[in-house]
Amino acid sequence: MPRLALVALLVSLLVGCRPLRRSTANLVIMQTEAPRSMDPADHTETYTSAVLDPMYEGLTRFNQQLQVVPALATSWRSAADGMTWTVALRANVRFHDGTPFNADAVLASFNRMIDVKRGLAGASNVRRTVESVHALDPLTVSFRLKAPFAAFPQLLAVTSMISPAADRNGYLSRHAVGTGPYRFAEWKTGEYVREVRNEEYWGKKLRPAELRWMWTTEPALMNMAVLAGEVDLVNPLPPVFADAMRHNQKVRLLSGESSAVFWVALNTRYKPLGDVRVRRALNYATDRVNLVRSQLRGYGRPASSPLSPAIANYDAGVKGYPYDPGKARALLAAAGYPDGFQLSMAVQENLVNFAEVLQGMWAQVHVTLTIQRLESGVFSQTIFGTPEQKAATRTDSVFASWASPTLDAERQLGPLFRTRNWSPVGANLGFYSNPKLDKSLDQAAAELDPVKQHAFYKDAQQIISDDAPHVLLYSAVDLAAVRENVSDLWLFPGGQVELAY
Repeated sequence: MPRLALVALLVSLLVGCRPLRRSTANLVIMQTEAPRSMDPADHTETYTSAVLDPMYEGLTRFNQQLQVVPALATSWRSAADGMTWTVALRANVRFHDGTPFNADAVLASFNRMIDVKRGLAGASNVRRTVESVHALDPLTVSFRLKAPFAAFPQLLAVTSMISPAADRNGYLSRHAVGTGPYRFAEWKTGEYVREVRNEEYWGKKLRPAELRWMWTTEPALMNMAVLAGEVDLVNPLPPVFADAMRHNQKVRLLSGESSAVFWVALNTRYKPLGDVRVRRALNYATDRVNLVRSQLRGYGRPASSPLSPAIANYDAGVKGYPYDPGKARALLAAAGYPDGFQLSMAVQENLVNFAEVLQGMWAQVHVTLTIQRLESGVFSQTIFGTPEQKAATRTDSVFASWASPTLDAERQLGPLFRTRNWSPVGANLGFYSNPKLDKSLDQAAAELDPVKQHAFYKDAQQIISDDAPHVLLYSAVDLAAVRENVSDLWLFPGGQVELAY
């Protein structure tokens, strides 16, 4: 059956048969992906986190102003050297299975992530940061870090505490057990996840009595479902539908700055790209304004910094690269490539249209771009190859993005640009190295004074821009559509829908 006909059939079934008979006290949310797990430490997906967050909590959390505030911890402090953090825990809190939240539960939650033998997919941020955790008393814990890390309170906000009993019993992957304002009720594979309000929650009771999470990969179905009132919110909303939604009184748009920056990582081991003049030329040959206008319908921001405006220490004053194909051609000629050169790019299937736009732009400066269109599994394997593997597969560049879940500059810049994070160890996909940048990032990550820290990160952003290891492209605007009578929802940078506390 043709794709458009299939969408039309699904919409008619959804609207005509009205399968969701629900109370107005319930909230139905449709996303583009099914959850991968009910274990918060065993996935890395934004839309899985959205499903799990109402059921789990961290020691801290982000409020709508993106400030770090108390959650399961009531206070925290760092030692002068930044290596030890002491955290006071909230009393009289229980997990959904009735077991107590205390220092032992914090140790269990962190030690399972530190343990490399557990192989938890979402544990890398904790493993690279935390050396050990100790209970000082039943409601106080001490963390010893591997290196000073000023953004440690942000890491605590995205690290969920789990019931040690549920972990021992081995069913967290299918049955969530946290301390949050909603309890796990049902996961019907392929259809929905249902959560019910935790009437024993220690904090503010939230309005919806039940949350139901659904998913579809059909953007047209998402659009029609929220317009028909069959779901309360769809996330993410494709930019192609955004203008129409703005003028529809039945719905309103939720929007916000994304934490992700999209870019092309340039393989500096490939001879032409080892020359900074060539890398700068590709940046000058890229019309970011047109890319945002044509592909994102204007719902985005051309990137000059490797940080999104949603990330702490973003500097709007970083000098980037305006569109100037004449300057690009001059740089290529000075580097010995007056007639251009051949370049290949690894791209996921859903981003091929963006790569094709770049292909046309770069052809104007005689760079011939070959697009390697890869499905997600092969893409991940390819882009995290060694220098030798990428040379063998002619992976000269990679179209991708990165978003720090903790909204801090170290977790955005370090994995992408530190020398020690060359793939496959990290996400430095182009094998870029600059000792001056490494030093700036080390100083910034350890600095607790926000003014001094910003100065280090400002320098780091300019170094990256000058060296041009990436062709920086854009940061998108996160978009979701919600029924006009639904309130108390907001978008966390990166697109995750949150309930307002």
